[in-house]
Amino acid sequence: MITVMITYHGKNGNAKKFVEEMISSKLVEKIRNEEGNLQYEYFFPLEDEESVLLVDSWKNQESLDRHHKLPLMNLISQLREKYDLHMEVCKYQPIVDNKDAEYIRK
Repeated sequence: MITVMITYHGKNGNAKKFVEEMISSKLVEKIRNEEGNLQYEYFFPLEDEESVLLVDSWKNQESLDRHHKLPLMNLISQLREKYDLHMEVCKYQPIVDNKDAEYIRK
């Protein structure tokens, strides 16, 4: 599994407007229905009204690569431009090393 966390930063409520348009245009629904998508959710930080966090998880790198090649990525890029959003991106993979497992409470 691979999880990509994208924080979008905007001004004048544009981050929220971006998410609203992603939902109303059905882009979110299309992404969630892609083969290999495990999670696609937006979260709003309580202390930062001008940002939104996207948690985007995929079965594997191949699924993520396939997603990035789809035409809908151009639509998402256009919306980012429309709302003048800037991004911070982090990519994570789950801990599989047994040395780290002792620190994880299940």
